[in-house]
Amino acid sequence: MTRLSVEILAADPVEPITSAGHAQLGIAVLAGIAVIVLLITRFKLHAFLALTIGSLALGAFAGAPLDKVITSFTGGLGTTVAGVGVLIALGAILGKMLADSGGADQIVDTILAKAGGRSMPWAMVLIASVIGLPLFFEVGVVLLIPVVLMVAKRGNYSLMRIGIPALAGLSVMHGLVPPHPGPLVAIDAVKANLGVTLALGVLVAIPTVIIAGPLFSRYAARWVDVPAPDRMIPQRASEELDKRPGFGPTLATILLPVVLMLSKALVDIVIDDPENTTQRVFDVIGSPLIALLASVLVGIFTLLRPAGFGKERLTPLVEKGLAPIAGILLIVGAGGGFKQTLIDTGVGQMILDISKDWSIPALLLAWLIAVAIRLATGSATVATVSAAGLVAPLAADMSTTHTALLVLAIGAGSLFFSHVNDAGFWLVKEYFGLNVGQTIKTWSVMETIISVVAGGLVLLLSLVI
Repeated sequence: MTRLSVEILAADPVEPITSAGHAQLGIAVLAGIAVIVLLITRFKLHAFLALTIGSLALGAFAGAPLDKVITSFTGGLGTTVAGVGVLIALGAILGKMLADSGGADQIVDTILAKAGGRSMPWAMVLIASVIGLPLFFEVGVVLLIPVVLMVAKRGNYSLMRIGIPALAGLSVMHGLVPPHPGPLVAIDAVKANLGVTLALGVLVAIPTVIIAGPLFSRYAARWVDVPAPDRMIPQRASEELDKRPGFGPTLATILLPVVLMLSKALVDIVIDDPENTTQRVFDVIGSPLIALLASVLVGIFTLLRPAGFGKERLTPLVEKGLAPIAGILLIVGAGGGFKQTLIDTGVGQMILDISKDWSIPALLLAWLIAVAIRLATGSATVATVSAAGLVAPLAADMSTTHTALLVLAIGAGSLFFSHVNDAGFWLVKEYFGLNVGQTIKTWSVMETIISVVAGGLVLLLSLVI
């Protein structure tokens, strides 16, 4: 039984802050989510404020004392930020280093120089998947889509044939592969093994991104045939640099955190002795914080120095990299507060009690819950955080691999059918110069394919491992 599950199921000290029955708790959950949806969609309120108010509404509808609701929310917010805040910050710094040094452009240009014709969609999905490893989805879009537009225009390619694989690569990495915030929060919530989750996430991601990217793009290009909008093709920042970092060092810097975390997982499986010195060393260097910190420090020498960045430019670069993530940190933290409110009011235990009488597998239940919250709120991160809080008790009796699959089921569900209440929907629409209908036919359908394929692969893996 995982530590979090023990805490949730224990009668003391984690006694529910309300004595509401299952029916009232169910209504409270629906009301809390409805408040969040209404505030985000109708009143255009920032997700941080909406999640804060929604958490208070959830507690009020559940009949819990508001002082205890506030304590639950702030405690969950603090715990979540403490768990993933530093990782988000390090990822943002690494992403800024890649962008400003021209390292990302170097990878793009190197692969594109070796690709052409029918291989171009496969090159784009490879580029997006590699670039998307350390970057947030929004950062990846801003960084990569201008390149997609330039490639489509320069090579006279169908925009959707090139763009959909790039978007699929970014989205799959964002939803399924740590160290992205969503998977990290879910891993923390259900106390899954990060290395195992990372390995299984990559295993699920590869066929998923192939189906949703290069294969689906053939149909998307037929449904929506639009040219690359000239107004969205900016000058590439790296063209202003005297020199760019090399392809090999840049790729090694990006992959370093993944290699370190996978090495830790492999050593844990092979040695399986917490007192062993080798395993303890790998437990340290393979922790997400150390792995990402190592990548950032290595990046100073492999990315910034070759690009001519002196010591005086390092601090401004870090500051610029951290500035855009303030909103992300607050949303992730508030999502953690909402999750903790769900747990402390007894909703997690209610889900566990009710699901005992269901014939629905736990992994499918986790996927469905994440789908429902994703459709309602439009945020993959909110869906992941909230669903993880709801289904955490289900991980109590799961094996290490099945707990990791629970995280991936949540991540897959969180990507289902992005529509008008999702910021990513509008980002894609504007960059590609599409109307709402065209965006739904391409981007929204692609997201749904990712969710269904990944969810199906997770269920299939659960039968064989």
